[in-house]
Amino acid sequence: MLLVEKIDFYYGKICAIREVSLKVSETELALLLGANGTGKTTILNTISGFLSPKRGAIKYEGRRIDELRPDEIVKMGIVQVSQNRDLFPDMAVLDNLILGAVLQKNSKIVKGSLERVFNYFPRLREREKQLAGALSGGEQQMLAIGRALMSQPKLLLLDEPTTGVAPLLVKLLGDIIRAIKEEGTTILLVEQNALMAVRLADYYYIIREGKIVKEGSTNSLPRNIRDYFKEYYI
Repeated sequence: MLLVEKIDFYYGKICAIREVSLKVSETELALLLGANGTGKTTILNTISGFLSPKRGAIKYEGRRIDELRPDEIVKMGIVQVSQNRDLFPDMAVLDNLILGAVLQKNSKIVKGSLERVFNYFPRLREREKQLAGALSGGEQQMLAIGRALMSQPKLLLLDEPTTGVAPLLVKLLGDIIRAIKEEGTTILLVEQNALMAVRLADYYYIIREGKIVKEGSTNSLPRNIRDYFKEYYI
């Protein structure tokens, strides 16, 4: 479904990512692990069209997308949930969700998408009239993911969904991400919480200093995951 081929990106003269290649197959959950500042978000932003790689190519369902605008990429079915969530804090939960379906003209489909989101996140149904800015960190993350789901993405890009989330909600978010994947949505997950994330993923990539240094099936990982990944976070 998604193929990233040897992309480079520079912030000025600083190379943020170098010869990064990865692929995500349809209905798969692929995981991108690494410490802060290693280029994970930069990779997502190049896929989403917010950044243009200096070299390399990005293909989605066989078509090159690295020269398309972000709105064109969204229309193709790729939606990103950023680490900052990018909610409208002075708007109600329900209004934030409806904005996620702005490209959808069929009201019945929008209603069905909204019901699906509320089934995943009952707390959002309870708080649909509350301002987004008044939600807890975990609830805001639920809203950000829910808004992305309103557009019925084929490929969902999740950037550090457990950041700023209370420990009690981390497992809940993990369960919901698994459910979204099992319903057929392809996911590329960027995460630092390896212990949680590898239980969700089919395949993993580890990035260090802007380069993919290791990859493989999560089925091949040893039992002691913490020690296995420890060296890549130094």
